[in-house]
Amino acid sequence: MMSMRYIGRSVPRQLLRLNPQLPRRTLSTVRQSTLLQQSLQGVSGPRYAAFSTSQVVREAESQVDQQLSAKLESELQIEKETRDSDTIPAEIQEYIHNSPFQLEDVPGQEEVALTRKFGDESIRITFSIDDLNNVEQEADEYSDPALTDEEADDLAEMNAQSGGANSKGAINQGRTKGGNFAVAPEDSIAPSDRAEGSYDEPSSGQEGNQAPSFPSRLHINIEKAGKGVLQLEAVAQDGEIMIENVHYYKKAELADAKTAELDWSRRNLYAGPPFGNLDEDLQILLDRYIEERGIDTALALWIPEYIDWKEQKEYLSWLSNVKSFVEA
Repeated sequence: MMSMRYIGRSVPRQLLRLNPQLPRRTLSTVRQSTLLQQSLQGVSGPRYAAFSTSQVVREAESQVDQQLSAKLESELQIEKETRDSDTIPAEIQEYIHNSPFQLEDVPGQEEVALTRKFGDESIRITFSIDDLNNVEQEADEYSDPALTDEEADDLAEMNAQSGGANSKGAINQGRTKGGNFAVAPEDSIAPSDRAEGSYDEPSSGQEGNQAPSFPSRLHINIEKAGKGVLQLEAVAQDGEIMIENVHYYKKAELADAKTAELDWSRRNLYAGPPFGNLDEDLQILLDRYIEERGIDTALALWIPEYIDWKEQKEYLSWLSNVKSFVEA
């Protein structure tokens, strides 16, 4: 049964349907004109930008440009006073002039290449100045300012007791990945038992004066026409070339795959074991193999020097380019 409230609401509607002549409730003309005026005002009224384009904002931006340009110029002058990057240092030039390698260095690019012929072989060595930036970033990440003096002393004592992977008390009893040497307790030899002149302690005048060394990654391709490429991944540091991996490719284009198809084909090839897992005599012979081709101590000392010089030169060029853009 319908409620009385529902009947009361439905009766007026039924009456309107039965008698359409009954007056309907309409808006007054006053109300209609008021709504129309409001609508017209909303359409014809002035519109304003949601942000300011006044002269004050443009002057502030111009002032920032001037400050940035001045700061870039200051950095340029400081770097130029610190070191002259326009002139190649004598020690770097000396190696280039006396080395069998030809230098390929394109300004503005990070990668540098050394090429030479050795008999029927074409040798190409590439390295990047980005290695220097990576070392600086890693140093910032791993530096712990919260390390107390006591913890630092304990860490130094532990390193001294273990001898370290590259300590002078170590003997080559098996190379680990990265070129370090595993040290066992029986490997140690007392200084009194060593042959005279087996190593020299750094003199008081030389210790601490040497520039910090950093690892430079090398990609070495030794190609024989129609016989494939022997590719070696190595690291140059502290005057040593340390081989990490040795790959062989029957197709020379796979060594430096420049397309997605070649890169995919190379991924499925057997890469060989890590260099540190090879027989020790095989490791020694491979070291001598690349040394005979000029990949030796002199090259290991020269590459970090060249990376340092080129990175400084590219940084100055970057500062100059950014400054020119800001001032344009």
